[in-house]
Amino acid sequence: MITGKFPNLRLRRNRKSDWSRRLVEENNLSPNDFILPIFLIDGKNSKQEIKSMPEVYRYTLDRLSFVVDKALRNGIPMIALFPHTKKNKKNLLGSEALNEDNLVCKAIQLIKKKYKNEIGIMCDVALDPYTSHGHDGLLKSGLILNDETIEVLINQSILQAQMGCDVLAPSDMMDGRILKIRKALDKENFKNVQILSYAAKYASSFYGPFRDAVGSQNSLKGDKKTYQMDFKNSDEALREVALDIKEGADMVMVKPGMPYLDIIRSIRETFKIPVFAYQVSGEYSLIANGIKKKLINDHAIYESLIAFKRAGANAIITYYADRIDKILI
Repeated sequence: MITGKFPNLRLRRNRKSDWSRRLVEENNLSPNDFILPIFLIDGKNSKQEIKSMPEVYRYTLDRLSFVVDKALRNGIPMIALFPHTKKNKKNLLGSEALNEDNLVCKAIQLIKKKYKNEIGIMCDVALDPYTSHGHDGLLKSGLILNDETIEVLINQSILQAQMGCDVLAPSDMMDGRILKIRKALDKENFKNVQILSYAAKYASSFYGPFRDAVGSQNSLKGDKKTYQMDFKNSDEALREVALDIKEGADMVMVKPGMPYLDIIRSIRETFKIPVFAYQVSGEYSLIANGIKKKLINDHAIYESLIAFKRAGANAIITYYADRIDKILI
């Protein structure tokens, strides 16, 4: 509520100088607000361009330290690992997800061996990088099997925890998976492994470049509307979050980010739990290509990121995190 009236009250007075604007700014960004996604590929000494995502690359494991070193120099607290799985390693069951020699497992071990606990590691818990049909769960007669998928996700979670993953991030949107994963982790004495639940993950058109990055774009059969949320709904997001908190989620995710700032705000105000936002690949590519074509200037990056903080996000997963030293100048 504004108390006072013009001309005694002139709101522009606080905006007159840079130093004054900085004193009264309500939100700001620091490196602590960011999580850096990293795409992994098989091979040696390779940094592979992702054409649909300007200035984003896939890295072989022997190039991983260059990316992590930079993240540490920039003060980034956590990285997130995503594999590009070869076609010959995919099948209907997503069996590669349970292979202790898969890209994610090897990357976790390499990072932990070199960096110990200097930086957090977040791992995606879902089957879509590994299934030949591109879905996040087991598929039978055109339907995603909820309970059967959870059993696989439990094993995937335990494996990643054994490798040294700090934060497990189930992005599959199966009902009831947080409780079962939490119980399994505790039983195996991984009580300190955190769960970041993709609690409000919408069936969105903004995921295309990511699917290209992990190699599932051309393999996806149908859509994911039976398990990811309808973008027309908001109350449903609060129900999803409430269930995941009750089941043991330590933090929750809203995905995509910018079209769902209202959801971030509602969750933060309702539950007072750490809320993370994912500035997804489609959001990133729209901004990056807009800048590349000089339709907008690069200040749009900072503006888009501060929007998440203004909405109430505690942290932001963004492909701009590797350039945060330049963005926050």
